[in-house]
Amino acid sequence: MRLLEMKSPGEFSLIHVATHDTLHYAILSHTWADQEVTYQDLISGTGKSKSGYEKIKFCGEQAAKDGLRYFWVDTCCIDKSNSTELSKAINSMFRWYRNAKKCYVYLTDVSTPGDDVYVQANQSTWEVAFRSSRWFTRGWTLQELIAPADVEFFSQERKLLGDKRSLEKPIFEITQIPFQALRGDPFSDFSIAERKRWVAQRQTTEEEDLVYCLLGLCEVSMPPIYGEGKEAALKRLEMTVKGFSTNESEPKDLKDDTASFIVPFGRNLNFTGRGTQLTEVEAKLFTGGGVTKVAITGLGGIGKTQLLLELVYRIKDRYKDCLVIWIPATNTESLHQAYREVARQLKIPGSDEDKADVKKLVQDYLSKESAGRWLLVFDNADDVNMWITVSRSGSGRLIDCLPRSEQGCIVFTTRDRKTAVKLAHQNIVEVPEMGEDVAIQLLQKCLVDSDLVNNRPDTTALLKELTYLPLAIVQAAAYINENGIAFADYLSLLAEQEEDVIDLLSEEFEDDGRYDNIKNPVATTWLISFEQIRDRDPLAANYLSFMACIDPKDIPQSLLPAGRSQKKEIDAIGTLDAYSFIIKRAADQALDLHRLVHLATRNWLQQNGLITQWTERAIIRLEEVFPDDDHQNRTTWRTYLPHVCYALMSDEARKDGETRIALSRRYGACLFSDGRYNEATVPFVEVMERDKSVFGQEHPSTLTSMANLASTYRNQGRWKEAEDLEVQVMETSLRVLGKEHPYTLTIMANLASTYRNQGRWKEAEDLEVQVMETSLRVLGQEHPDTLTSMANLASTFWNQGRWKEAEDLEVQVMETRKRVDAGRRPKTCRCK
Repeated sequence: MRLLEMKSPGEFSLIHVATHDTLHYAILSHTWADQEVTYQDLISGTGKSKSGYEKIKFCGEQAAKDGLRYFWVDTCCIDKSNSTELSKAINSMFRWYRNAKKCYVYLTDVSTPGDDVYVQANQSTWEVAFRSSRWFTRGWTLQELIAPADVEFFSQERKLLGDKRSLEKPIFEITQIPFQALRGDPFSDFSIAERKRWVAQRQTTEEEDLVYCLLGLCEVSMPPIYGEGKEAALKRLEMTVKGFSTNESEPKDLKDDTASFIVPFGRNLNFTGRGTQLTEVEAKLFTGGGVTKVAITGLGGIGKTQLLLELVYRIKDRYKDCLVIWIPATNTESLHQAYREVARQLKIPGSDEDKADVKKLVQDYLSKESAGRWLLVFDNADDVNMWITVSRSGSGRLIDCLPRSEQGCIVFTTRDRKTAVKLAHQNIVEVPEMGEDVAIQLLQKCLVDSDLVNNRPDTTALLKELTYLPLAIVQAAAYINENGIAFADYLSLLAEQEEDVIDLLSEEFEDDGRYDNIKNPVATTWLISFEQIRDRDPLAANYLSFMACIDPKDIPQSLLPAGRSQKKEIDAIGTLDAYSFIIKRAADQALDLHRLVHLATRNWLQQNGLITQWTERAIIRLEEVFPDDDHQNRTTWRTYLPHVCYALMSDEARKDGETRIALSRRYGACLFSDGRYNEATVPFVEVMERDKSVFGQEHPSTLTSMANLASTYRNQGRWKEAEDLEVQVMETSLRVLGKEHPYTLTIMANLASTYRNQGRWKEAEDLEVQVMETSLRVLGQEHPDTLTSMANLASTFWNQGRWKEAEDLEVQVMETRKRVDAGRRPKTCRCK
């Protein structure tokens, strides 16, 4: 390695340094122009007339200011006419930049009038030019940005703009290189494919250099062969990485293979810190010896979901052969719906059938060796009963439906440590409170005016008031951005709030042994935001109130009440998005309301005496848009089911309202059509009891609701309960409607089916004979109901081994149907 040493102002000499020498030196990073000073120019003393000589002078003088005697500039410290030396330099350059005490980035296309104080205080005057600088587009400057620990940026006037740390937000936005990489985290944290993406939009004079500039980033060496072309160079790099790597999946990384990635949210570009927790979780994954289960736990709003989101994207980058699946586990409705979507995307056979057990299908799919490597995550797994309670529908406990494979891992997030232990045993990772430095970084990333954090006393006071809770920090920043206020103004608003307003909500966010009798910072932030939204955008406040009375996940925008105009609706959703209260799913026009915002909004409605009113309004709206259980409506009603469930289960809703009962009827019918008989039992019982009290025992509506409930019992194998109800309905129908009424015949057939399913052939046969004979007499032999009754009786004969009797009836049914169907065909004319 050669270094430059300043002998006198403007005069330099070259010295040779052995690899093992430990001289401290500075290094220059720049973009090449036409008049650069070469090694030959410096040796012959002919380079001073070139414009590039000013760069060398700048680097030497700046190094001297920093107490460094030696410095390095690539244009003149490498003899590019010597191919051996050039090859060695290309393979050593990353190390040279990494070992430099200072790296000076000289930006000839960024101009900064004024002195150093003015430049530092007025970033807006040069930031546009900084963001569009050619330096960020060149291939070799990538390693010059990442390798050195201390990188300083200078304008063409030699004014210091800032360093890599102070400018990391615009640098990230320009390059999309993760903050962790900019800060020097190990390259093992980033896949080869991810490192390749950092150079994807850059350019080099020689096409092969787009590959050679990656050597240091890939931690390998190989000789350059100019003229081989980019693709050949890339192939050699792949082979070299494969030879150096002990990870068999790395070659797949280089090819950018893509596995399925079923995650509803994009990567959070503002994610900050949590490196220890991410490392801890990652260390537990894919260790072999059976499926690994890990639970991430911590206070509500501490950032568990965001940590999980960053984790799945890291796994996606690191393991290109890994299937990643995200399941929201807030309640059984959202979980069931997510499972069905996963099964659809994986194209699992049988998953599109109405009564398919999608959880079992997904379990079987992932448990097979052919599924390969996979990561299954459950977000918000807070309800332990949902996991360990045996389902009466026969599908078993949810915890028993988890797949088992040595190639798979399962990660949960939960607020409850007890639930975490139930789900993951000792593999628990707790997310602690953010430290002040990391919280400041998060706040700065979220602010429009990032200079606000330079007022350190106010920044510290604000973060302390918010208890460094990430969700509270994001909400406060949104309010500050929206209103253009200072931290002191926001602190004064916090001081005006009464503590007792949030007592109830604080209970929701407490953790065992912590935060006793301390007000909840999330509620404090949101109470301010709620009032502001109500004053500024009434429709947005209405939307927030409405969403607080339904399930917070996957809310179709079509479900929201109509505004006065489409613009008003767009503005209202935009307001909620601006406060980060919602996440918009662009793919399916749906919204997610953060669960804690959901709870806080309900508390806000409760405090204002509005919770009952808004629950009733939600039920009215749901009754308007919720379709019947027709198969053609299945996609719609499956999407709406979680929201109907939430509204109907609310204690705030009137139990006897006509609108509620009408909604419950359709809700139960849709659950029944979906094969979810156990869940359908709840609304069917409610509807039946209400019909009895309003219409009486003998009313047709009551008889129908009783029959519907009996059908759910029958489909669950609850024969005694089904039989008791069906006997009641049959006896009442015989007495009130008569034995020849179609409804009476239907309920008799249902009761016969209950007998037949229990093997009670004689009782089934007696009823089926009555139904068949009455149908023949009243409806005629060709009526569809008559044919069905004959087929049912034939089935009973067949199950008893009475083949001749069964055959005789089945032949009659077949021939009659052929005759009837033939008669329905349109007549045609024969052409002569």
